[in-house]
Amino acid sequence: MKRRLSIFLCFLCLFSMFLLPVHAEEEGSVDTELIPGAVSGVLMEANSGEIVFSKEENKEVAVASMTKMVAQILILDAIREKKISWDDVVTVSQNAADMGGSQIYLSVGEKISVRDLFKGISMASANDATVQMAEVLAGSEEAFVKLMNQKVQDLGLKHTVFKNCTGLDEEGHYSSAYDMAMIARELVINYPEILEFSSVYEDYLREDTENKFWLVNTNKLVRFYEGADGLKTGHTDAAKYCLAATAKKNNLRFIAIVLGEEDSKVRNQEVMSLLDYGFNHYQMDLIKSKDQVLKTIPLDKATKSKVSLVPISDIGVLSSKSSKKKEYDYEIKVHDIPLPVKKGDVVGEVIVKEKNKKITTVPITVSESVSSLSFLQLLGRGIQDLASGNFSFSFD
Repeated sequence: MKRRLSIFLCFLCLFSMFLLPVHAEEEGSVDTELIPGAVSGVLMEANSGEIVFSKEENKEVAVASMTKMVAQILILDAIREKKISWDDVVTVSQNAADMGGSQIYLSVGEKISVRDLFKGISMASANDATVQMAEVLAGSEEAFVKLMNQKVQDLGLKHTVFKNCTGLDEEGHYSSAYDMAMIARELVINYPEILEFSSVYEDYLREDTENKFWLVNTNKLVRFYEGADGLKTGHTDAAKYCLAATAKKNNLRFIAIVLGEEDSKVRNQEVMSLLDYGFNHYQMDLIKSKDQVLKTIPLDKATKSKVSLVPISDIGVLSSKSSKKKEYDYEIKVHDIPLPVKKGDVVGEVIVKEKNKKITTVPITVSESVSSLSFLQLLGRGIQDLASGNFSFSFD
């Protein structure tokens, strides 16, 4: 009788285990089987940089052509600073034309625009186009790689060192899932124009020439996953299959990184699983949209008497869909604004609070560029004010 009772109790315990809910994720923890095929990975909410999933996030591994995201940042910097323009025409070097791997088949002496080269990097992960742009901006690939490593240091990343600008396998060339997520975030938040290139599934190079070349994006998610608009694939023998993907739905943008996958289809599926997890479990409590005017302030001795302040990115707080809606306040802090000032320059910050507790901080910028008045302009304004009766004089 006792033996039968013991067997019954064991059976009851086992049965009750199946009835209890099994949580794949606790608060701040997610089942790592979400990406079982990856060596490492990260799911990050782009606006805040908050990580909602990670697996071996700081493991230093080869990352293949995901390296090119830093090259893209430097190219976009040069365009913003007017060192080059999209329509500049570049003459292809022997060194660039000789690059193997992924390429757009540049030929020595060929004339091609910066826009087409950038398109080749963004869509086809072209090694030849990347090396050519490196030579345009820095004179050589070696000098450009130094700039890439400096940019990584400027971003505060500690698990990345580059030996080349393409991501081809080389001893000592590595990064991590976390660092790749931060580099991807830098691109999509501070250089959103990247999405104009990375979101396109198919397009042409040299469209108005006899050498018209059809491009198909190596990132298939931009066609097959709702909201996906980037960002960068990678594959070498050492790195295996890698992907930095980003997608946006309902004011919420996620960045998903997977590294070291054995198969490209599995890589894509696991990235989609990461993105699905994020969109299914989280929402963005939007406070202010990017470019929405927060405040207008006067400017002294400037070409405009006042300027509007706007957030550099959406101001929002990531929250679980299962949590209760919260109330948030925000405080605007404006720094001294030196002239000239251009859109994109950080001139202050918005501090978001919940019950006086700081939740997040978002930089703010000016809505338009403003220059300082020249001496003659200042003199003219003084004369105008004097004529209109608005001139005041003080001995203070």
